Amino acid sequence: MKRSWRWVSVLAPVVTLVGCDHTTKFLAKTTLENRPPRDLLTSVVDLQYVENTDVAFNLLRSIPLGIRGPLLLTFGGLAILLLAALSLRRSNTKAIQAAFVLILAGALGNQADRLVRGYVVDFIHVAHWPVFNVADICVTAGAALLAWTTLRRRQSGQAT
Repeated sequence: MKRSWRWVSVLAPVVTLVGCDHTTKFLAKTTLENRPPRDLLTSVVDLQYVENTDVAFNLLRSIPLGIRGPLLLTFGGLAILLLAALSLRRSNTKAIQAAFVLILAGALGNQADRLVRGYVVDFIHVAHWPVFNVADICVTAGAALLAWTTLRRRQSGQAT
C-alpha cells in the first residue's frame, strides 16, 4: 500500500502541473501567436508568444538545430527517468520529494512540447529576462526548493 501511495503522491501533482503547463501553452498559442505582446503590468510583465528551439538563455545556440533537437530529446528523456527515480525514493523528505516533483513536471511539460511540436512554447515575459512558461517556473521553483532544503539540512548537521 505504501508503494502505491508513493506513486500517487508523485503522479497526481505531476499530471496536474503538466496539465496546467499545457493548458496555458494552448491558450498562449491560440491567443498570442502572430499578435503583438499583451501588457499585464506596463514595462514589467507582458505576454508574448515565442517558439523556443533551445534551452534557457539560448545556451545551445551554437549547436546546429539538426543536432540540437535530438540532443535535447535524448538528454531530456534521460533526465526525466532520473528525476522520476529520485522522486520515488523512500528516503526523501516531503520537501525534497516536492522539489523533484516540480522539476519532473517542468521537464515533462517542455519535453512533451519538443516531442510534439519540435519547439517549446514560451509566453511569459518579465522585463530584462527571457520569455518563459509554467514548466520553467516549476523547474526553477523545484531547484530553489531543493537547494534551500539541502542547505538547511547541512546547516542543521543532517545528512543529505
